[in-house]
Amino acid sequence: MSRPTVRTDTLGWLDEALASLEQQDLRRRLRHHRSAAEPWLTLDGNPPRRVLHLSSNGYLGLATHPDVVAAASEAAARYGTGSGSARLVTGSQDPHRDLEEELASWKRTDAALLFSSGYLANLGVVSALVGRGDTIVSDELNHASIIDACRLSRAQVRVHRHADAEHAAALLADASGRRLLVTDGVFSMDGDLAPLPDLCDAAERHGAIMVVDDAHGSGVIGPDGRGTAALLGCEDRVDAIVATLSKSLGSTGGYVAGSRRLVDWLTSRARPFVFDTAPGAPAIAAAHAALRIARREPERRLRALALARRLASGLRAGGIGAIAEPQAPIVPVIVGSAERALQTMDALVERDVLAVAIRPPTVPEGTARLRATVMATHTDGDVDLAVRAFVDVLGAGRDG
Repeated sequence: MSRPTVRTDTLGWLDEALASLEQQDLRRRLRHHRSAAEPWLTLDGNPPRRVLHLSSNGYLGLATHPDVVAAASEAAARYGTGSGSARLVTGSQDPHRDLEEELASWKRTDAALLFSSGYLANLGVVSALVGRGDTIVSDELNHASIIDACRLSRAQVRVHRHADAEHAAALLADASGRRLLVTDGVFSMDGDLAPLPDLCDAAERHGAIMVVDDAHGSGVIGPDGRGTAALLGCEDRVDAIVATLSKSLGSTGGYVAGSRRLVDWLTSRARPFVFDTAPGAPAIAAAHAALRIARREPERRLRALALARRLASGLRAGGIGAIAEPQAPIVPVIVGSAERALQTMDALVERDVLAVAIRPPTVPEGTARLRATVMATHTDGDVDLAVRAFVDVLGAGRDG
């Protein structure tokens, strides 16, 4: 008769690891709320608390638009809630094709390809274009999805100083194999823009593929909301534009826009596309409806940027740090330590404002911040309330 096996606690080390995160003010916890993605949220709690929502990436306020909700509902009634399989099996439905065609037309590219998220779109495009023996040059502040895409590709990765095209060019100069230069268009934690024309110059000079993740620019800046490359006049110099359906378009999913041969290659070789179940038709139909609204109502993106500038101006007037003029609906308020960021967030919630603390490793050490974002559906009064709360907590003469 065999003796009972004594199971080893293989995850016992997590207790100490979690305690270490707690000590460094880096442990993450979910914050639940009872609301849609609207300008005001009701936070779960005892009692619940209604707060101004300054932490959404839904810059155009389209997630709850009646036309967007109706499109999702109608698609669910017709196609069900899930696609059932990968696109290459039986998961490719009419809404996927229809949205890809409009995305390509909007982005002025030959084609577009949908992924389940922007994160997976970055993983897919980078790892499909370069591999062992090749070289990627990447901005030091690129999004985590780009960093992970570089790792997954198994190419050599060279990191250039933030927004430094000359450094990027120097790293490309003696690179081996195929060369790929990748950058965010709008950097999500600071709201600044990549110097795309200069980066395109560097890529062209050294024969590098140019990839731009424009998740935070698409829909909110540039002519027709086409994003950073359109704003800076270099759309035709970028090989692949990556973006999401989950930010300005208020749904879920991501896509890559580019040439027909690029999309054909990704369809066969991008693992996060080939082996992933397709996003459900309701999300795709919602994004399509949102895109149409965004294009016919340019005042939404103008409003979002104007509100961000109102917020930044108010914070500067209130004596809060060096607040740059926003180029997108993102206003970072840097406070330094993770501890202070958490304390500031809690103090703001007490004043009915939710601006979530952003801490390392999302941002570099010593630059923890409150990342305040606005939506087109916020009011001037909402922004003024936020300014008063920030100034009360962090204004000149206060120690936070």
